[in-house]
Amino acid sequence: MATFVVDGGLDVTTNRIKGSGTEPLNIGWGTGAGTTTATDTTLFTEKLVDLSTSAGTDHTAGTSSRQTTSTTNDTYRVTGTRTATGAGTVTNAGLFDAASGGNLYLKGDFTGIGLSSGDSIAFTFNAVYAN
Repeated sequence: MATFVVDGGLDVTTNRIKGSGTEPLNIGWGTGAGTTTATDTTLFTEKLVDLSTSAGTDHTAGTSSRQTTSTTNDTYRVTGTRTATGAGTVTNAGLFDAASGGNLYLKGDFTGIGLSSGDSIAFTFNAVYAN
């Protein structure tokens, strides 16, 4: 299991510091197998909320906040719930800077979670900027 602010996420971060770009608070999920690496630019087999359809890039808007992990406000957190409209097994998820498509900011893989239509996953993503 691995979670990274991917290389493209570093670009999103520095772009935001410069006052440009869009906040990466859009949640996507995938059904493919793999281990997340810093060089990833997409999810493993990204799917729409209908997990039984072909791949797609619609994302669910989350809510962002700053949290404290080690030092005051060193963590960027996004929380949000994504509800399946079709059955499937979710194996990875990530944050994007757009409601559809966009740049991958953060990605994590995990043991598959089987969902039926109407089931949901409440996600909490933390990007910790610590020394």
